[in-house]
Amino acid sequence: MLPTVSSLKALREVAKGSHESERYIGFGDPLLGEEDLLLAKSAAEKGCVVSQAKQARDKPHQTKAAVKRGPEGLADSAGLKSWAALPETADELCAVAQALGVDPATHIYLGARATESNVKRLSSDGELTKYQIVHFATHGATADQESGTSEPGLLLTVPDKPSDADDGYLSASEVATLKLDADWVILSACNTAAGSARSDEALSGLARAFFFAGARSLLVSHWVVDSTAAVKLITKTVENLKASPKIGRAEALRRSMLSMIANGKDYEAHPAFWAPFVLVGEGGTER
Repeated sequence: MLPTVSSLKALREVAKGSHESERYIGFGDPLLGEEDLLLAKSAAEKGCVVSQAKQARDKPHQTKAAVKRGPEGLADSAGLKSWAALPETADELCAVAQALGVDPATHIYLGARATESNVKRLSSDGELTKYQIVHFATHGATADQESGTSEPGLLLTVPDKPSDADDGYLSASEVATLKLDADWVILSACNTAAGSARSDEALSGLARAFFFAGARSLLVSHWVVDSTAAVKLITKTVENLKASPKIGRAEALRRSMLSMIANGKDYEAHPAFWAPFVLVGEGGTER
């Protein structure tokens, strides 16, 4: 998908591919709800050891619609803690790291390390610009002016003492200030293609913010995604691209969708499970 027809020409004639040598960095499995804290912490501490209880993972990524803000303008910590843990996102990040041949110990930020402060620190230090692929696997929140937040964002580990620098919610405006040089940003979360406000057009929220930050293409979702299906779809997409780099990101995603329809569980053939994700921006062969 493209925001405009003219943007394709700009992407292919003006925008340059990433010149950085680092292949991949990922953030996910944040520590959120109190009742799920031990489960999430356990999965995060295991690092890239596949966690257990996969049969319990057929659930939506998202349990809430928007994130409320308190009187000081910070994300409401109690509200963030009401969201469910997503230990399966650790499996997704680790599988992608394995497919790309990078060391998860240095390239993946899980659990207590999946913080807003770490993302911002890596950006300010110039580290984020070193990665060709940046991957977030977590909850995505939509904009909802009635609830006190006017922009979408991504949930990260809730800090003990929220501050302007880190309140556990990486909003679209904060994303726009990040410094990226990424060929591809993967947003494995719900509604990441949503608008910057409830009535705004699609791709005007997080997607636009990541383009401002320096992304050349995005993998985003148009609605609430099933957690297990998201893990399968994104992992397979990266594996397809790794196996056949010349096919391009869009074709890698298409093949992953077809694989889920043909080889997944019977219910996963329904578009509700594979169709929310779209590739926006340059979807052709990596250069």
